Amino acid sequence: MSKPVVLIAEELSPATLEALGPDFEVRNCNGADRTELLAELAKGVSAVLIRSATKMDSEAISAANGLKVIARAGVGLDNVDVPAATAAGVMVVNAPTSNIVSAAELAIALILASARFISPAHAALRIGKWARSKYTGAELFEKTLGIVGFGRIGQLVAHRMQAFGMKVIAYDPYLQPARAAQLDVKLVDLNTLLAESDFITIHLPKTKETAILIGTEALKKVKPTVRIINAARGGVLDEEALYQALTSGRVAAAGLDVFATEPCTDSPLFTLDNVVATPHLGASTDEAQERAGIAVAISVRKALAGELVPDAVNVKGGAIAEDVRPALPLVEKLAQVLFAIAGEAPVSIDVEVRGEIANEDCSVLATSALRGVLSASGVNDVTYVNAPSLAQERGLSASVTTTGDSPDHRNMVHISGALSNGNRVSVAGTLMGIKRVEKIIELDGLDVDVAFSDHLLFLRYSDRPGVVGSVGNALGTLGINIAGMQVARNQRGGEALMVLTVDSAIPADVLAKVSKETSATARFVTLV
Repeated sequence: MSKPVVLIAEELSPATLEALGPDFEVRNCNGADRTELLAELAKGVSAVLIRSATKMDSEAISAANGLKVIARAGVGLDNVDVPAATAAGVMVVNAPTSNIVSAAELAIALILASARFISPAHAALRIGKWARSKYTGAELFEKTLGIVGFGRIGQLVAHRMQAFGMKVIAYDPYLQPARAAQLDVKLVDLNTLLAESDFITIHLPKTKETAILIGTEALKKVKPTVRIINAARGGVLDEEALYQALTSGRVAAAGLDVFATEPCTDSPLFTLDNVVATPHLGASTDEAQERAGIAVAISVRKALAGELVPDAVNVKGGAIAEDVRPALPLVEKLAQVLFAIAGEAPVSIDVEVRGEIANEDCSVLATSALRGVLSASGVNDVTYVNAPSLAQERGLSASVTTTGDSPDHRNMVHISGALSNGNRVSVAGTLMGIKRVEKIIELDGLDVDVAFSDHLLFLRYSDRPGVVGSVGNALGTLGINIAGMQVARNQRGGEALMVLTVDSAIPADVLAKVSKETSATARFVTLV
């Protein structure tokens, strides 16, 4: 069997190959060369690893034969057509935390450099000028730093600049004030930040909402002594407006690492002594490149193995909380059990999450349930990207509800399926103990305590003596070894349920014999 092909379209850290391991055929190409890229994609690849120079647009995605994953070894996805990838069932992953320390440190370097005119002072000294009096700077101590965009990088900058004795305020309409308060940072509106800040640093992605967020009108509201830093994305800060503000005295200085159009080598901003500029070096450290390469290599391995990738940007449900991730395989298995005991695919699935993780965004668990049911029903190559569309084609839907009330378990998940005949079936599970052992704890209202195994047998029957012995004899005669067994009933002589973990798959004819000899309704599932 041939190995999956991974195309590396740009130079990546050697650690990337080590993290990929020996299970893939690795090819290389120059992704910036469009003709070469399209030709390599057309040969057939399972995954392509890129940085910023390779454009994976709709044309490239359409040209790619067998493509399953686009992995960007970095944070930004400006060069990836995510909607086109999603439509094609291609997972898009990045490395969102790989460069956050490097980016934060560069922003801080630009703050310091702009405060003390380090770049022009250095340039002057190199040509023999001792210009001490010309380059009088400003201290950071007791100054106000305004952070525009208070995500992970902005928070790192805040923490580090507080050590300089700076007061930090931030603008972020999506952040809860309580989180900012934990970091001793006050959230303010943008106009307040512009008016009060001595230094402003931008840490926002470029979107329709943030394009030219800091433009001519905004720059009219700042102190004339302000220094503005942009090490996030070009186009958030209007470069022409900034030039006018710098040359007119409306802004004291600026530090820039990103530009609206890149590469950028001829900006009028580069002629000004009160500007320090670098060529998009935010992620350009050995450490960041290594982390990014390793992160996307691991993501590729998971994606090609059919596992959920937490850093996938086009999986329904968005970013996945750490506490929610262990529930993903649990829900998949519960959904497979649901399909088995129902004997058919449900038309709708309700996933109820109870306990501590109910406070997190659990919407991705709907996709887990869909993937479980689809896989159990024989659909091939079901991924977290295409599961919603495959389910929609089959008239299958899933929803998630949450409640913090879980008296018996720290966390549990209850899955209920509506069948075409109007009946409902349900199964519940939990992660038990420190090792988070996956267990079934309820089937159609009957309490059980069964750890998952590869092969599970479910028998429903009327409670009566001798059934357990009959089942054991029947399976033993047929060469099926029982690993574990549990019996539950709603009342004496009422409905009973037997759940067995067995060491091997049970063929349909064998299952029919067991059902006949025990007068039970038998359902069997091999988890996929």
